Order: sequence, then structure tokens, then C-alpha cells
Amino acid sequence: MDKPPHAVPGLDSSARPDDGAPRPDAPLLDDGVFSPARVRVEREQAYFNDLYLLAPVAYFVLGLDGVILQLNLVAAELFGLARGCPGHVLFRSYVHEAFRHDYAQFVQRVLNSDEPERIQLQVRLRPDAPEPGLPVSLLGSADPGGQTLRLVLEQAEGKLAALERSEERFRRIVHSAEEGIWEIDAQALTSFVNPKMAHMLGCQIEDMLGQPLVAFMDDEGRAILERNIARRQDGIAERHEFKFLRRDGSALWATLATNPIFDSGGGYLGALALVSDITAHREASERIWQQANFDQVTGLPNRHMFLDRLHNEARRAKREGACLALLFIDLDHFKQVNDRFGHEKGDQLLRLAARRISERVRSTDTVARLGGDEFTVLLAGVGQLGGIERVLQGLIAALAAPFMLDGDSAQVSASVGVALYPADAEETETLLRHADQAMYAAKNAGRNCYSYFTPALQQAAELRRNTARDMRLALAQEQFELHYQPIVSLQGGGIARAEALLRWRHPQRGLLAPAEFMAFAEANGLIIDIGDWVFRQAVRQARQWQAASGAAFQISINKSAVEFRCDAALYQDWTAHLAREGLAPGAIVIDMAEGVLLDEARQVGERLRQFRAMGLALALDDFGSGQASLGCLKKFDIDFLKIDRSLVRELGQGDAELALCEAIIALAQRLGLKVVAEGVETAVQRDLLRAAGCDYAQGYFFSDALPAPQLGAMLAAQPAA
Repeated sequence: MDKPPHAVPGLDSSARPDDGAPRPDAPLLDDGVFSPARVRVEREQAYFNDLYLLAPVAYFVLGLDGVILQLNLVAAELFGLARGCPGHVLFRSYVHEAFRHDYAQFVQRVLNSDEPERIQLQVRLRPDAPEPGLPVSLLGSADPGGQTLRLVLEQAEGKLAALERSEERFRRIVHSAEEGIWEIDAQALTSFVNPKMAHMLGCQIEDMLGQPLVAFMDDEGRAILERNIARRQDGIAERHEFKFLRRDGSALWATLATNPIFDSGGGYLGALALVSDITAHREASERIWQQANFDQVTGLPNRHMFLDRLHNEARRAKREGACLALLFIDLDHFKQVNDRFGHEKGDQLLRLAARRISERVRSTDTVARLGGDEFTVLLAGVGQLGGIERVLQGLIAALAAPFMLDGDSAQVSASVGVALYPADAEETETLLRHADQAMYAAKNAGRNCYSYFTPALQQAAELRRNTARDMRLALAQEQFELHYQPIVSLQGGGIARAEALLRWRHPQRGLLAPAEFMAFAEANGLIIDIGDWVFRQAVRQARQWQAASGAAFQISINKSAVEFRCDAALYQDWTAHLAREGLAPGAIVIDMAEGVLLDEARQVGERLRQFRAMGLALALDDFGSGQASLGCLKKFDIDFLKIDRSLVRELGQGDAELALCEAIIALAQRLGLKVVAEGVETAVQRDLLRAAGCDYAQGYFFSDALPAPQLGAMLAAQPAA
């Protein structure tokens, strides 16, 4: 018959692990059979951890050979052993030599007795250490199977009743507390945690001891906790929610009730915290908040959150004197998608539409779904209508593209209404209503378009749309044409080059200069197609003039900054086109503004290298009007520098202007660049530039921009070079 359990007196038998059937989580052998021996070992380990790990006395479990099998935190610290892996260490090696015979007899009495045995002796804190022994009291008992020996070591003057009370107190704390218990010292280092607290964080108790409490929190939680403890010391009771980080990195949300600990003199010793896990409650609250504020289909803010953000942004705009643009988007023909493919694919289209809308606005803008197929976009801090136009055109184009729905293709479009704050309304409800009305105006105009609420803005938008439509028609009907302004060699006097300048021969408005339509072309993306047309026309014209004159002739074409940011694939055919036409490298010169060199976008550098690889020459236009430095010229391998007309205009009126032009010419030529002076209108300007060593000049003094036949006649009339 098994002996009754023996441990520290005062512990009731209910704490003893029972010997019944194994629990569902009991360990299995490799073949799936429960191992009673392993069950017993693991239960013993759990039993030891729960009852004795944090006991305020040194506690040991010995094998029959006297080897230390287990020890608690106090024992490990006392003897300087690793608690998790003490090694092959005999307890008797710590017993003073004078008491080892008594200790051996004590062990025999314990093994042969059903009751705990006690002995007074001396131990050394390190085996064979020279220091005198430490008087202690050993309380020993054998386990029920007689396979291990349990020892409790306390100071000799300690009383068994005190030990029992301490053990009982710690047993109640460890076993009864439903919350985590966390004690920190005056330096905010962990001095005690109960198993519940360690379990909540997924840590071992010994891994937490000595660690700062804030090591388990994020930065925001640390600041709140420090303030909380400080206010507690001032007698102010507070309870906060904190985010802890579990060992696996997941979040543990908890409330902390902290109480400072003081000594008898009022000195601060640390704090004791009662920690309650509220993660599940917090997650449930977040789910409720998410459902109340976000659309379940698209994940976008819903009407409730959108109205709240609209109200806040309107207040901020009023405070800062800024403007807002509210876009009301309704998907055209969405009902047909639902009817044809079903609501599941209809929801899929809504999610894709939400993504397309979000990708075409800034991260600081608000995109929301009001319900059904209605979306809104709040553009904050808009300064110019051009910015709104680009967003609108991008949204219209993106939502008109086909949607792939698990193998099916669906086509919708969007009608967009625009209302501006504060121009159209200062009340948010009124602003939303006006945007809704503008959206219906877009639907009545034929869908797949946008409409402004303000009539004047709407008229301007219609003008822009009509201009863009006319420009597309102009490309198809060849209404564009190139005029050429001669570029004269100042040293030789002949026409050596020409700049191609775009003109639009509008059927109703007559001949239009670029200033009247280029902004529309850039805003609508037509500049890419127009630029490609200009390039091919210039190549054809250069080949004709080279064939007629028998000499190299260069034509410069202007490139918008927008064209330097476009996809490289759009220019891949240019190399083959140049080869087919038989033009020598450098026959076509790309003129670019100073702002292009200052643009740090990756595409700009790639485009310059691409043009160089094609054999195109590069010219920097309007130098002196902006902020480009001569260092940029060498960095980007520029061939021609064009002095801005504002500098040339002042020549002959003072020495400073001439000195500035002379310095630019000298420095540029030292870098290996040819210099072109723009805007030459007088003989004095021509003569001063020639004397300064300038290579080329262009301007009204020589000729205005001419149609190709007229410039061809001038080239034919001049002597051969």
C-alpha cells in the first residue's frame, strides 16, 4: 500500500496530484498509448512548480543517490545552481564535513518514516568552500513511492509554524488568484510574478524575474504605466488598459490595478500590480467598432465614419483657410452585373472598384462606401483645379476598364459629382447633397463622366473635355502641323539647325499656339501620342532636308516633363524608326526644360539614358530662368545649352548682362557643350553674342517659325556649307 503523501506540513491533501485515469492532454507513447510513468513525472513537475517554485524557503527534490533533481528559485540562488539544469550535484557536498555523518543518519530516518523528520546542521554555500558553515534547519520527507527525498532548508532559528504560514500564504496566492500578480522593485524590475501572470505572457517565471516591467510593453504603454505608478504614489487611484507583448509577439490587452509599496519610513520600495486579461473583451469591442464604422464588403469606411471624417476635415479646412473637394461616385450599370453574375461576383466587383479608387488618390485622402454602388472620396488640401481634374480623369478611366471576376469579364463605368468646400457649401450635409446632385448631372450627361456642382466650374470642365475630345480628333484628322524656327550659326552665318514648334490648325478657332492647348494635352495624357507624332514628323523632315542639302541637319523637338515620366515601352520603336529613315546619330535633338534635370523620379534618369542610347542629342532649354546648375549638365551628358531669352533681351543695355552671358558661354564650352542663344531680336544682340563666342542663335531677328516649305526654300537658297 502506498505511503500517504509527505511534503511541507500544513499543505492539505487536495493539492496532491491524484492517481486516477490520465487526462485528455496526458502524454502519449510513440504508438499512441498513455504512459503512466510519464504522466506521473509531468504531474510531479507541475505539482512542484505550482507549490514550491516561488516559496520563500529553499526547496530541494533529491534522488535516492542524493543527487539534486529539482530545486526552487530560492535554492538555486542560495547555492548558485541553474534551476532548470542543476547537473549531477550531490546535496551532501554542501553539508559541512562535521555534520555529514548526522546528515546520512537523517536521510535514513526520512526514508524509513511516514512522518517528516528535522535536523539542525551547517551547510556551505559552495562545496568545500573555506568559509564557516551556515546554521540551518532541514525538514525532510519521502515521496509516496519512496523514490525521491524532499528537503526544505530554512534558517535554524526559523519556526515550523512560520514556515507553514508562509507556505500556506504562497499556496493561496499561487493557486487561488484568477488574475496575474506582478511585483516590481524601486527600480521597476520584476521581483515576483505568479504562474498565472507568466502563463498570460507565455513566459517562464524565471525568465521574467529581474526584467523591467516595461520590457513586456510597447512604448505607449510604458509612458502610461510610468505616469500611473507616479500618480498612485501621490494617492491617486487609476486603472488603465495596457497592451503587453506575449513571447510569441501577439498582443495581450490587460488592465492593471497598481499599488505602490512603502517601507516603515515612507520610502518607495516598488509596486504590486493585479493584472486582468481583457484581450477577448477588447477584440470583441474592436469587432463591434469595426462593424459600426467600416463596410463589411470592401473594408472601406462606411457612411457613419465618412460623415465623421468629413466633419473633421471641414473644421480643419475652415481653421486653416484651405479647400476640400468631395467626389460622389456611382457605378453605372452595376445592377446588370448583379443580375447577370450574381451578388457574390457583384461584391467582388465592388471590392475591386474600391481598390482602384484607393490606388488613384493619396493615402491621406478618405475613400468610403456609402452603400450599394455608391462611393465617396474626400480630397483634403486641394489647391488647384488641375489636381482635382487629374484625379477625376484617373478614376473615370480606371473604373471603365473591364473587371475580371473569376473568369468572367464585367464592364461598368462611373458617374462622378464634385462639390467644393467652402465654395459650394459650408455645411457638410449640404456639401454631400450638392455632390450627389452633381453626380446625377453626370448621369444625365451620358454617364462615364464627371460634373461639378458650380455652373461656372462645370462650364470650364466642359471646355476642358471638349478640348481633349477635339485634340483626339485633331490627331486622327492630321490637324496638327510643325513649324520650324531657324537656328543660325553665329560664326558661319548659315542656317545649321531648326527648332520644331507645334501648331494646331483648329477648324473653328484657326491656328493655335502650344500655350492654348498643351496644358489640356498634359492633363489628359494626350501629350504622349502628340509627342510621338512630333518625333516622327521631325525625323521625316530631317531626312528630306539632309537629302536635299547633302549635309547633316539637326531638328530640335520639345519634350514635356510629363513625357519623361511615362513608360519606357512607349519609346522602344523610336530606335527602329530612326534606323529605317537612315538618320545619323544626333540628327534629332531633345529640348527639355530645367525642371526635368531637377526631377528626382527614377523614370526621368532612365528616359535620358534611353534617349542617349538611341543616338538622340540632348539640349537644356531656357537656361538661366530656373535653378539648374552647370554640374547637372555634365551629370546628364547634355550636348546643347540654350540661354534663356530673358538674359539675351538685356544685352546692349549694360555690362552686367553681357558678363553673365559671357560667363555661361565660357563655362559651357569648357564642359564641351555648344551654346544656343534664344530670343535674339537685334543686330546688337547678335554681334555681342558672336563676340562672346556663342555658337548658335535663334529669334525674330533671323526669322519667325515657318512652315516646312518656306524653311526648305531658305535652306535651298543659302550657299552650301
